[in-house]
Amino acid sequence: MVINDAIQLTVTITLFILSYIFYKINVSFCCFFILVAVFTTRNTPVNLASMAIERYIAICNPLRHAQICTARRTYALIGFIWFICVAPDITDLFVTLATESLSFFHESVFCLRQNVFKDPILAYKRQAFDAIYFSCVFLTLVYTYLRILFAARALSTEKMSAQRARNTILLHGAQLAMCMLSYISPSVEIVLRLIFPGRILEIRFANYLIVYILPRFLSPIIYGVRDKKFRRYLRRYFVSNRCMIKSHKVAGQDNGDMLEKI
Repeated sequence: MVINDAIQLTVTITLFILSYIFYKINVSFCCFFILVAVFTTRNTPVNLASMAIERYIAICNPLRHAQICTARRTYALIGFIWFICVAPDITDLFVTLATESLSFFHESVFCLRQNVFKDPILAYKRQAFDAIYFSCVFLTLVYTYLRILFAARALSTEKMSAQRARNTILLHGAQLAMCMLSYISPSVEIVLRLIFPGRILEIRFANYLIVYILPRFLSPIIYGVRDKKFRRYLRRYFVSNRCMIKSHKVAGQDNGDMLEKI
């Protein structure tokens, strides 16, 4: 998931920079950037669902966890996730190749999905697949959360582990809800354009920060700050920095006192 988010952020940031510098870019390059961004964006909620299932197996079936969640099956699952996320959207490229002339791919456009994949049927297809994917992921998170919640109440020895897994799934749910903002952001962007007609670039930038950056900010919090070893090193880093700042202040005061005496 971290690699997926890193690719998504790299591609979208590059696309934003190119859009700010050149405004219009070649359609072929735009297709590449948009498809990679769409693939990695769709991957995020599916990754959340798979990690929630792994936590469910670890808490509710701990004896079979090592047998089920092997490295080979993990790689197979990653490949399957990429396949089901790439397959629905790669058809947009095939439809565009079939309906548009080759000269279209040599033109320059403002790089938006609707400016490149213009067939109206594709918009309805995207809405249908978005509804299917996110409803399945939402039901998976609700089911795993409830099963872990019931397991935490039934078990007496693994309450802390179950509570951590339950909190992790809750954070996954919050991250999923924020990822779903990308599906209402076009409508919100249209309304904001009508209210602030001269602030189109600022609206797009704010939309990008809220819809794409903020949800992925939760990943290092979930898997970084909540890790005991990392949290211990992080606390030690801040304590050492605070001590260094205090020592510099004390040294500065001593030097000032010495200068006054001289």
